[in-house]
Amino acid sequence: MALGVNGFHSCTPGAILRLLDAYAVDPTGQRVVVIGRSPILGKPVGMLMLARDATVTYCHSTTDLAEDVGAADIVIAAVGRPELVKGDWIKPGAVVIDAGDNPGNVGDVEYARAAQRARLITPVPGGVGPATIAVLLSQTVDAAESARNS
Repeated sequence: MALGVNGFHSCTPGAILRLLDAYAVDPTGQRVVVIGRSPILGKPVGMLMLARDATVTYCHSTTDLAEDVGAADIVIAAVGRPELVKGDWIKPGAVVIDAGDNPGNVGDVEYARAAQRARLITPVPGGVGPATIAVLLSQTVDAAESARNS
């Protein structure tokens, strides 16, 4: 993904792209903040946003996040720390993608407060998770068809 080679996306970053596309959210020219830098979610989703001409800021979960989150047009939380991102940090009208996975089905974003400010927000559970499974299945079918036709 970092090299811009065509192929399959990591499933969760691919799901995030599909969700943005489904809701006509174009990251071109947008400020995207990615909280988390894992090799299977944070880093790849940032690369995919860069490929769509967004300005991407990666944030470590232990930094002061309020300023970066408050300036973001799109926030992607992928840390695995319950309600790390406070709702009042969200810029009014921002798009919030919560890809956090925490015990008790709690996301990385303080959902109720963030939903009051965000234009769009993914719930936990029921947002990115089901979309990830759909991408996995879709890419599996595509890979099988490609292998059959080669």
